[in-house]
Amino acid sequence: MVRQIVRGLPFKALESLAALSGLPVNLFASVLGIPERTLARRKAAGRLAPDESERLLRVSTVFENALELFEGDVAGAVTWLTSPKKALGHQTPLAYSRTELGAREVENLIGRLEHGVFS
Repeated sequence: MVRQIVRGLPFKALESLAALSGLPVNLFASVLGIPERTLARRKAAGRLAPDESERLLRVSTVFENALELFEGDVAGAVTWLTSPKKALGHQTPLAYSRTELGAREVENLIGRLEHGVFS
C-alpha cells in the first residue's frame, strides 16, 4: 500500500469511493483539499498525487468505519458522515476528517458509539 501511495492512487479510486457513497466526487475533492482545476488535471492524468492519495486513504478508512458502525447501511453511514456532530464541534465527520488528527477523532467517536458510549 505504501508503494501505491508513493506512486499515487489511480483517479478511479476517488471515483469508486464517490460511487459507493453516492456523494459527488467534488465533495470528496473538497475534503481532500484538491481544487477544481487540479481535480480536472488529476482526472486527465488518471492518477492522484501522493499526498492526495494519502488523504483519500484516510477518508476512505473513515467511510469504511462508518459503514461498519451502520452494519453495511450506506445511506445511514453517509447521513451520519454528513451531519454535524456536537462531539466534533458541530462539524460533520467528513469535514472533520480533513486532517489526520481529525480523522483519528472521528474514528474514536465511531469506536465509542460502537461500544455504546454516546458523547
